[in-house]
Amino acid sequence: MTSIHLTLADTAVLVGYLIVVLAIGFIASRQIKSADHFFLGGRKFSKWIMIGQSFGTGTHAEMPVSLAGAVYNIGLSGIWFQWKNLFVTPFYWLLAPLFRRFRRTTMSEVFDDRYGPWMGAIYTVFALLFFTINLASMLKGAAKVIDQALGGGLPVDLIVIGMTCVFVIYSFAGGLLATAWSDFIQGFLIIALSFMLIPLGWHYVGGMDGMKATLGAQKFLLATPDGIGLWTIVVLTINGLVGIVAQPHLIASVGTGRDENACRVGHFYGNLVKRVCTIGWAIVGLMTAAIIARGVFGDTSLRDPEEAFGYACRHLLFPGGIGLLIAALLAANMAGCSAFMINSGALLTNGIYRKYVNRSASDQRCLLIGRLGGVLVVACAVLYSVFLIKRVLYSFLLTETMATFVGVGVLGGIMWPRANRWGAVASIAAAMIANFSGYALTGRRFDHWDPTIFLSALGVGIIALVVVSLLTPPEDEKRTAAFFNRLQTPSDSDADDQNSGALQTETVRRKHAMNGRLLLLVNLLSLRRSACGVPLLRAYRTDLKGFVIGSALIGALILAFALAIRA
Repeated sequence: MTSIHLTLADTAVLVGYLIVVLAIGFIASRQIKSADHFFLGGRKFSKWIMIGQSFGTGTHAEMPVSLAGAVYNIGLSGIWFQWKNLFVTPFYWLLAPLFRRFRRTTMSEVFDDRYGPWMGAIYTVFALLFFTINLASMLKGAAKVIDQALGGGLPVDLIVIGMTCVFVIYSFAGGLLATAWSDFIQGFLIIALSFMLIPLGWHYVGGMDGMKATLGAQKFLLATPDGIGLWTIVVLTINGLVGIVAQPHLIASVGTGRDENACRVGHFYGNLVKRVCTIGWAIVGLMTAAIIARGVFGDTSLRDPEEAFGYACRHLLFPGGIGLLIAALLAANMAGCSAFMINSGALLTNGIYRKYVNRSASDQRCLLIGRLGGVLVVACAVLYSVFLIKRVLYSFLLTETMATFVGVGVLGGIMWPRANRWGAVASIAAAMIANFSGYALTGRRFDHWDPTIFLSALGVGIIALVVVSLLTPPEDEKRTAAFFNRLQTPSDSDADDQNSGALQTETVRRKHAMNGRLLLLVNLLSLRRSACGVPLLRAYRTDLKGFVIGSALIGALILAFALAIRA
């Protein structure tokens, strides 16, 4: 395959982008005065920065690659590999304040608070694996597209290493502050990446009618027996709902707003924008399938379905467009990679170094350990990307599945005070063993995903949590009460609301209920009792209002998309 050399316009766009993001890192580094600022940005981000951060951290370069490849291969129903969290998105409004009310730097510390110290260590192991595999798949996905866009002239693994060097430099210097600023700027580039190919390739495929005539109407169904049916969609939704609470980067990407409203707005609307961008990736997959079927550019097949997005880029983009594409890919990739690198450093620092190596370490020493620890995890991710990834989609689903099994203990610990450490450990172990044994017995890779095997393993994990928790002693009452006290107290409320005792007084709880600040997920098993006599619609007003609006927006998005593909 002949390489395509960058034009002057392409080079100018790409170099300009690299200069901007590196400048952001060094400017932000001048404001980093402590480990808290490096890991969490001081928890002072506005709603707009939070939207950009949630969107940028949750949108990675492997996503358009894997999704366009899935749609190219099986049709439009492949969109559910990314839309698996579509119906979960309104719940993000309910979940967001939890990550601020935890009042911790990492989820490992949250596990410590709820279940005891060694549970935090178990979570740290999972989180480091999650970051390593996710970073690897993000790097591999972006490299695949860039390789195709440039005509296959550069080795994919060399591109992986080059991207890594760039995001490590500005992340090492500026921490989460640099990441949040760059996420906001890079969000516009990611949106451009998602949609700029569609008008450029529209005439080659004859529009929607032309694609339907070429590919057949079956390829345009949102649910198909041969692709992704209703059963798989339901299971993917469950996967997304349970797994999201355990993902280790959520405190940094969701809980760092200046107040709880900023966290809610950022988490919901940032992910809503991602759902919209998913439509663009899916249409590019269909367009590429139609272009290949018609032999427009002389090719009648692709070696790998995950080359679909890069193939479209290489043949459709204008001079300067390749540079914009690479900049957008780097934007999508480095936003997520940077956040994961910083979160990994926070986990190693607070979950291992401060706890087991040097309890009296100075703040500056912890800052250094956090930076170096993040670089170490990135190095492991590069090795995983180069030697172990076969399909980007499989790696993505592997991390999502692992997070769901850990999420049983997280959600159970938030909603059910009787859950204990033995139940949480049993749920993780039982679910993991059931899941991976299912694939081993059927002769498939461990990073495969089958809805029946996944749901069976999840059921085993839930049963293990409940049964083992009931058969073993409960957690220390004082620690459990302190944990729930934080969840019941708005993180931006008056300091005197934080009682020194184990539980909030009924007067304080009633005040929060009157203000509509109680959380549905925390009080789900005791809605009326927790409301202290306040009407439920008033006590949970903030949660309910946002959830209803969010559900309406998701419904409108689905309806608009369904009408568009039928036109």
